[in-house]
Amino acid sequence: MSAQHLLAFLALHDGGVQRGAVAERLWPDCTQHRSAANLRTALYHVRRGRAIPVESPGQWLRLAPAVRVDLRSARCSARQVVSGLDRLPVSCDDIVDDLAAELLPGWEEEWLTLERERWDQLRLYALEGLAHQLCDAERYLSALQTALAAIAIDPVRETAHRIVVEVHLAEGNLASALRSYQHYRSFLQRELNVAPSPKMTGLVRNLQRM
Repeated sequence: MSAQHLLAFLALHDGGVQRGAVAERLWPDCTQHRSAANLRTALYHVRRGRAIPVESPGQWLRLAPAVRVDLRSARCSARQVVSGLDRLPVSCDDIVDDLAAELLPGWEEEWLTLERERWDQLRLYALEGLAHQLCDAERYLSALQTALAAIAIDPVRETAHRIVVEVHLAEGNLASALRSYQHYRSFLQRELNVAPSPKMTGLVRNLQRM
């Protein structure tokens, strides 16, 4: 398990990390001497397996450049989407699947908290941006599925819910748009005792008067 944690930690840091920092982050409750010993043990197990090479130039540790890390590829795709794609791919399924993937599900290590937050924010912006582009291209089913993937990550966040309503309106599904708004409004009231923003309410204001 210590070897798995070491590999995962290094995979999250493209440029490598100093040995002392690795030991401190992975074993924060241990003394400096014990955490250094734990790191040496983890390195021994990693190198004995030889499945994923770890380089140690000086006082630094890093995965060998030849190692492909899926998270790095997903981050690259996410940044490209956030920047705005020049052309939408024929199918966005692979991109959406990558962005919908949780970072190391089931792991409860403290050092993952910030990394998960960074990944969640990046993929939320990417999914929402992609959903907007798909809606503008009148690819409504893909836009809807992409927005729903964002909602699954953060059900409280309004942006993706707003896109769902916009997609229904663009398709002329007025009842579906109103129902999606009402479900979100009820959810916010129940969970946080707040209301949707005026921007979202404005989308369905005319529908509520009908």
